[in-house]
Amino acid sequence: MTTTASAPPARATAAPVGLGPGGPGPWSSADPVGAALHRLRVTGLFYNRTDAAAPWAVDMPALGACVSFHVVTAGECHVEVDGTSVHLRAGDLALVPHGRGHVLRSAPGVPSLGRVDTLPQEYVTDQYSVLRHDGPGPRTLLVCGILAVDGPASRHLLALLPPVVHVPAGRSPWAADTLRLMAAEVEHARPGGEAVTTRLADVLVVQAIRAWLDEQDDATGWLAALRDPHVGRAVAAVHADPAAPWTVAALAREAAMSRSAFAERFTAVAGVPAMTYVTRWRMHVAEDRLRRGDTVARVAAATGYESEAAFSRAFSRETGRPPGTVRRGDG
Repeated sequence: MTTTASAPPARATAAPVGLGPGGPGPWSSADPVGAALHRLRVTGLFYNRTDAAAPWAVDMPALGACVSFHVVTAGECHVEVDGTSVHLRAGDLALVPHGRGHVLRSAPGVPSLGRVDTLPQEYVTDQYSVLRHDGPGPRTLLVCGILAVDGPASRHLLALLPPVVHVPAGRSPWAADTLRLMAAEVEHARPGGEAVTTRLADVLVVQAIRAWLDEQDDATGWLAALRDPHVGRAVAAVHADPAAPWTVAALAREAAMSRSAFAERFTAVAGVPAMTYVTRWRMHVAEDRLRRGDTVARVAAATGYESEAAFSRAFSRETGRPPGTVRRGDG
């Protein structure tokens, strides 16, 4: 329960997937889904440990572009999001990926005690609290968190996810190990503890998303493109080097296909033509970098445009906003 770089210049040829200015990376074109997960950036905002005896229920407020997680370490509860109710048992993990308001209850129909951030609780640090509730019924222990997730891949990945991602205990032995480490960090403040907790939360979220992705046998669109043995190689290459002078022919070479066969396959799998995808991905990268304060000139170079003017026209055409408004935080 929670109240809870500098841009590389445009190059004449695409860098091998998994390589960058710093040398070999941890992912290759053999695992484009892994590469997309690797590009998620997670920032921990708040963590909470709850010890509540039934009956109890609390409202979790809407939080914008954030992800919440709830792990039951003992007992059980229900998480309700947009009419979807999931029963969580000990060891289960629930991820609420879209910043939606939701409710945690000891049992269906139990009235809420109120918004979780208005309830009395012990604040161990500015980013960690302990919430207790006494009742006559069984106890439930929860470890929860609110995380900010950003990066160009995050918008694609989060848009794919359902209102609640439920990872049962039998499929998440890693969750218990990760949470034991996280609990030790948040309960015993030490130098560097915040950084360690954030990295552990990063692992928790990525593992939960990966567990959900592993179950999607009928994927379409972006996920289907990543999973396709040929199209996925081209998509991963674009993600690794958006500044490269991509053409359909260059992407077809990455996919080890003829130009015409690749163009047809890409559109059929991804739902958009290859060069449309390249442009859209560049704009995702551009928006991310603009929001982090990069200059328009640096963003233009990082996304393969020869001039600020050319980039600005493309960005405005694709997003409906000039890049300057995004960089200032107006858009």
